[in-house]
Amino acid sequence: MASSSSWSVPLRLWLSGAAAFLAATLALAAPTQLVPRQSITTVSQSAVASYTPYSFYASAGYCSASATISWTCGTNCEGNPTFKPLASGGDGVTVQYWFVGYDPSLKSIVVSNQGTQPSAIIPLITDGDIALVNLDPSLFPGLDSSIQAHKGFAEAHSKSASDILEAVQQAITTYGTHNVVLTGHSLGAAISLLHTVYLPLHISNLKITFVGYGLPRVGNQAFADYVDAHDAIASVTHINNKEDPIPILPGRFLGFHHPAGEIHIQDSGAWLACPGQDNTDSQCIVGDVANVFDGDESDHDGPYNGVEMGC
Repeated sequence: MASSSSWSVPLRLWLSGAAAFLAATLALAAPTQLVPRQSITTVSQSAVASYTPYSFYASAGYCSASATISWTCGTNCEGNPTFKPLASGGDGVTVQYWFVGYDPSLKSIVVSNQGTQPSAIIPLITDGDIALVNLDPSLFPGLDSSIQAHKGFAEAHSKSASDILEAVQQAITTYGTHNVVLTGHSLGAAISLLHTVYLPLHISNLKITFVGYGLPRVGNQAFADYVDAHDAIASVTHINNKEDPIPILPGRFLGFHHPAGEIHIQDSGAWLACPGQDNTDSQCIVGDVANVFDGDESDHDGPYNGVEMGC
């Protein structure tokens, strides 16, 4: 988990190397004005508590495949004690860990993908993999060519996509439900958001609930619009903690946009629902963290209602 004391050495090195670039583009990266859109509302305590199972599943995504298939991953597994694991994979190095199973309390199939630490994800979302690319038509058949995603995230998704698809299909057969929860933190949230587009292209009648934490921007405007337009299939919530800088990257000036569904945890601990895409109100992440220099890396791992991400 991220250090609570200060910015990591790798991140400070990256920031020093990127300072000139950011200075030149800061005006483009930051909103020109902070304009409230629809009403920002406070999330009730009962609704906040309802996200806790998803938080534990996202955190468990960091645990090894052997730990999640046996559901022996300590506090993260104990947070959802009735979960029934079905499949797991990844090596945590070249392929992110992932697991699939069934939660009888949520009456849903659960898919979680491993995230990564800020010192690792910042280079991923700012280096050569930052390019927006068309999604692989063999994985995303029939998708309009205007829809593009971050190259690095798309590649990470592709490495486990077919295995996760097979596991979800098996879970549907075993448990007789088409309700699917997709979750993850950081890079894991990005991979899971791509699954909200990917899985319905291969399985009919899915009802997806996506809950992501510390989600970076995954795709372009057409991607964000596509996700929002399919809200009858996939309900999307992405939760940002305080001054976490990861959700404002990659920058909008590079063509990246978030779908709607933001919840922003305030310094006070209150959870606010921020309507629309990339809401620039100062109570939402884009308005609160105008650039990476305003961010605090230690907020990336949480806590999310008491849950710190990591295994």
